[in-house]
Amino acid sequence: MRNRILYLFASLVILSGCGNQPAYKNSNLSPEERAEDLLQQLTLEEKVALMMDNSKPVERLGIKPYNWWNEALHGVARSGLATVFPQPIGMAASFEPDAIHTIYTAVSDEARAKNTAYSAAGSYERYQGLTMWTPTVNIYRDPRWGRGIETYGEDPYLTSVMGVNVVKGLQCTDANQKYDKIHACAKHFAVHSGPEWNRHEFNAENIKPRDLHETYLVPFEALVKEGKVKEVMCAYNRLEGDPCCGSDRLLMQILRQEWGYEGIVLSDCGAIDDFYREKGHKTHPDAESASAAAVLSGTDLECGSSYKALVESAKKGLISEKDIDVSVKRLLKARFELGEMDDPSKVEWTKIPYSVVCSAEHDSLSLDIARKSMTLLLNKNNILPLKRGGQTIAVMGPNANDSVMQWGNYNGTPKHTITLLEGIRSAMGENDKLIYEQGCSWVERSLIRSVFSQCTSKEGPGFSARYWNNKEYEGNTAATAQLTTPFRLCTSGATVFAPGVNLTDFSAIYQSVFTPQETGEVIFNFYSCGATQLLINGEEVKKFTNKHGGRGQAYAMHAEAGKPYA
Repeated sequence: MRNRILYLFASLVILSGCGNQPAYKNSNLSPEERAEDLLQQLTLEEKVALMMDNSKPVERLGIKPYNWWNEALHGVARSGLATVFPQPIGMAASFEPDAIHTIYTAVSDEARAKNTAYSAAGSYERYQGLTMWTPTVNIYRDPRWGRGIETYGEDPYLTSVMGVNVVKGLQCTDANQKYDKIHACAKHFAVHSGPEWNRHEFNAENIKPRDLHETYLVPFEALVKEGKVKEVMCAYNRLEGDPCCGSDRLLMQILRQEWGYEGIVLSDCGAIDDFYREKGHKTHPDAESASAAAVLSGTDLECGSSYKALVESAKKGLISEKDIDVSVKRLLKARFELGEMDDPSKVEWTKIPYSVVCSAEHDSLSLDIARKSMTLLLNKNNILPLKRGGQTIAVMGPNANDSVMQWGNYNGTPKHTITLLEGIRSAMGENDKLIYEQGCSWVERSLIRSVFSQCTSKEGPGFSARYWNNKEYEGNTAATAQLTTPFRLCTSGATVFAPGVNLTDFSAIYQSVFTPQETGEVIFNFYSCGATQLLINGEEVKKFTNKHGGRGQAYAMHAEAGKPYA
């Protein structure tokens, strides 16, 4: 009898937590137990709000807002200053999985440090969380795909080995700590290797079972079984008729039943919309049926807003609240595993100092893997390495002096960038001659000869820049910078113009003095979105506003050699 009383008492403690504290707030309980307790206290509307990437807070229960979308393809991305490593396709060419593991351990350090700083400031925006939607382990079969740089190549084995080391580096599963460091994500599941232009309606059909299981699925299986990846992102396309995010075969049979995966499945951004939209798959009539089908097939989290319709889906009987609970519990469990629900001081990973971000140590890792990624296919007549002294080197092409191009995509912002032209110039000897021609741009049909190098500000070559986090140029400046290469500033992909500057609703002034080396016509060539004003020697000569995307504008003037123009 005494044993039974003790057993019942212990059960009551687990259910109630410590004292009057709810069980979900008791960090001594497992994430599973805490998630189950919290789940029971949520309304249907609250559950649904937690199933979208921009998860809303539930203030009455102390649930903070959380944005699931973060990126770390080759360094912490789209979040200002960060160490930028080579693109995955380059790192794969190193054939050094241990180096990849070390690099992504460094990336997870920077991600944790950034998240700690954001959380301390009460900021829970996109690209600030602990769930990194990396790595991309699709097989790169067609160079026309356009996103092959995000992958580890065309070989399933190499992709698997590299991908597993990315996941283990990010998640630090060997650290044996109470809380998870970061959650990685295997994407895009599955048979998603291009083309891009019709990915929202493309049906991958007639895939031979052998090709499916020996090529396309191999890296995903490795990341699930060996890497213990915490998230899997389902792809935009269909597989044999069913949208991947609504495929019972992919998500239920293969992923969960055959591979034993217990983590979160999330949709690619807008993928649920594709179920029913006109230019999508059109497999479902509306958001209610599409959302219900996706959840019932195992897609727990949506990047998008179609899941708002799940409340109506439940009312119509398309899905039960019990089915919704399965997904919500997985999401809550993941947040408890990361310590996101707890006092940051109790989470050991929050002790990582912010000084790791763009540190000299991480910079040396990037340099080392960049060197190892270089692959020399042919060195005919041993022309390389080039010898200093008396050489004439021609550097040509639109990317030769473009610093932003070198950051790749899904990238952070490095402290400093050396362009290809600058790098070659710095390596040349005194008696060597360098010829640089941009030639044409990427898509324009006219040849442009830049005179940007003839512009100098008080701070040095190029243009000085000042930024304000408002549209009125008011108050303290948010950042200053020196632009030493032609303007290529773009917030596409959530890349800020400079660290500390808002993505939207900001203003900037760029100043320089242009001293032409020869007399002739000079054209100020603009392609911009927003309000732009050009002043020459204090006089406004051009003003325009583009509110709906970039538009081309130009201003021509006659310039006299040696005359300064501010």
